[in-house]
Amino acid sequence: MPRIKSLIKIEGTLDELTFYKSQDGYMVRTKGGVSKKRMASDPAFARTRENGTEFGEITRSGKHLRHAITGLLANAKDNRVTSRLTQVLSKVKNEDLTSIRGQRNVATGMATVNGKAWLKGFDFNNRANMDSVLLSNYTLDTVTGEVVITDLNPAQQISVPDGATHVSFSSGFLNLDFSDPDGYDLQLSPEMNVPITGTANTVTLTPAAAAAGTGESYYFLKIAFFQEVNGMQYALNNGAHNALQLIEIL
Repeated sequence: MPRIKSLIKIEGTLDELTFYKSQDGYMVRTKGGVSKKRMASDPAFARTRENGTEFGEITRSGKHLRHAITGLLANAKDNRVTSRLTQVLSKVKNEDLTSIRGQRNVATGMATVNGKAWLKGFDFNNRANMDSVLLSNYTLDTVTGEVVITDLNPAQQISVPDGATHVSFSSGFLNLDFSDPDGYDLQLSPEMNVPITGTANTVTLTPAAAAAGTGESYYFLKIAFFQEVNGMQYALNNGAHNALQLIEIL
């Protein structure tokens, strides 16, 4: 896609050129394309229609997952999380080896070992990958969703951004069925907030209950940073350094 390298910033349409602003700067593209009516009926575009149907299903699945974890995701995401998640779910969809082309879906793909492997370890904030933020091992109880980080020394085992004085930990246990738009149950642990010092603490994050439902089980770990000023804690840099990872899927 060509970019505009000029001091003049243009948005709109001029002759056959469309100028627009994206996350990558000011861009330009040509007008044109096949009519919507022809696309919907011409046999020559059968593959295109199938691809479009599957892409629509992928985007709905991504929205379903993001909606299910709104409470965790709100302050621990980057501005391209939607597109990054769509790319991963496209690979999950490809693990559906039973549906015909045009009807392959994320729900069927996620029921496979390979489908789960594509999504496991997904970081919702690519500015703060969990493996780079948390320099310590943890254990996960897949029955209760409890996450335990034993003898964590925040000053030594957390990559602390400038200005942070405290760090909080939380976990989530989600049951989600991609084939059901309303099929999810998220159980959250209480947050554990500790000062960033050399004092070791065992962090125990226990969700209120085991997530219920007929879908797969998803387990999340979140780390958020704060700065204390006059006895009050404030979110650091609007959550830019917060990490949220999907640590396991069963």
